[in-house]
Amino acid sequence: MDEPTKSKKNNHAKESESKASKISALYDRFAERSHEIFEQGQEKGHEAWERAMDLARQQLSSAGEFSVEQGEAFKQYLIRDLHQTAEDMRNLGAEAKERLNPARLGAGALSTLSKLLHAAGGAITTLSNKTEESLLYKTGEITMAGTLTCSACGHKVQLKSTGVVPICPECQGTGFRKGY
Repeated sequence: MDEPTKSKKNNHAKESESKASKISALYDRFAERSHEIFEQGQEKGHEAWERAMDLARQQLSSAGEFSVEQGEAFKQYLIRDLHQTAEDMRNLGAEAKERLNPARLGAGALSTLSKLLHAAGGAITTLSNKTEESLLYKTGEITMAGTLTCSACGHKVQLKSTGVVPICPECQGTGFRKGY
């Protein structure tokens, strides 16, 4: 490969990386602003999160930080990331339930813990079931740090920070399932 071709490819790669970095920073800004708005509100349910994300999207797009379309995409990415976190918490709750040995716990403590885990597990399971399909990511989308597993070949891609979902380096696949 001649020098001008190498130089063009290097410049294109740097521009793509810079653009992805800027988009990732905008996504982080959107997530932070959504969280700030949510924390300022008195309600703390699912609907409150939806309203906080809508308000953050409106504020940041009105301020010219990103387009309305980008804001809607960021909202969908954040919803998906939050659902993934809920799934992880549900799995953690199930693991904790398995590891607690009833023979070592008093009946009162076990009863209270069981009720708490059952209530939390039920609520998170309901939410998790509704969002299982949102764990699927496609090349070009933005997501927070985590492990992406290629749907085609099973290759794992580790994102250490917010970034753009890449093409699978093993099979050139464009579909992934997110995990942490």
